[in-house]
Amino acid sequence: MTTTTGRVREDVLDGSCAPDPTAGTPPTREGRRPPRAPGRALGIGVVGLWLSVIVLLPLAALTVRSFDEGLAGLWEAVTAPVALAAMRTTLLVSVAVALLNAVMGTLVAWVLVRDDFRGKAYVNALIDLPFALPTIVASIVLLSLYGPNSPIGVHLNATRWGLAVALAFVTLPFVVRSVQPVLIELDRDAEEAAASLGASNTTTFRLIVLPTLAPAIISGAGLAFARAVGEYGSVVLIGGNIPHQTQVVSQYIQQQIEVDRPADAAAVSVALLAISFATLFLLRLWGSRAQRREARSA
Repeated sequence: MTTTTGRVREDVLDGSCAPDPTAGTPPTREGRRPPRAPGRALGIGVVGLWLSVIVLLPLAALTVRSFDEGLAGLWEAVTAPVALAAMRTTLLVSVAVALLNAVMGTLVAWVLVRDDFRGKAYVNALIDLPFALPTIVASIVLLSLYGPNSPIGVHLNATRWGLAVALAFVTLPFVVRSVQPVLIELDRDAEEAAASLGASNTTTFRLIVLPTLAPAIISGAGLAFARAVGEYGSVVLIGGNIPHQTQVVSQYIQQQIEVDRPADAAAVSVALLAISFATLFLLRLWGSRAQRREARSA
């Protein structure tokens, strides 16, 4: 007969009565967050401090300065006829440039991804030139090409067309670089299936490719608009800075600084900042909703 002690010894040897590693561990609630790593709080603190010093504090100082003459003074500065004209010109040209880049940027990205040609690598590198080139240099180049002494006979100096060309130059990479990676990762099986069923290239692009590219196109166009709204260097020479015609908001703000009206300049700057922030916030909100829809459909 096997004794109880012998059975316990055998159970221990074969592992059936091995100690439970979770024994003594206090129970945790379902869905409870794990404790934070020690370095995580430090990283969040450093990021928060850096953003506060670089972004939040300057914006707070600008906002406080805009209220130097009270709320009435801020409203009067923003609604001044010249300020409204500059705002209208800026928004009109920026929207037109964003729409133009949405089309041409998508076309450029398509050619770079889908076509092979000699010098493709150089063209691909050329797209990023507006990011690296000082914008005042772009204004000088455009003035030399489209100014009063234009070698090709095209005179765009001191016109809204000149503003549009300058802003299109500096905002071109946004749409291209937003659409290009989506095109690279795009599964072409659906396109080939549509072609095998007799669908034309236009129909395939409209019904299959464009819905996939639409979020990237909208995001890139929104970024291009936000950049164009606050652009200064590329339009400072070719724009002409004519009030009620070609003066943009950034030039109006500089003008207010030069005539010693810093409160008015700050007030218009806050209005411009609000437009740019609203654009970026809506893009972020729309992108988050699009991601949730994709996750639910998957």
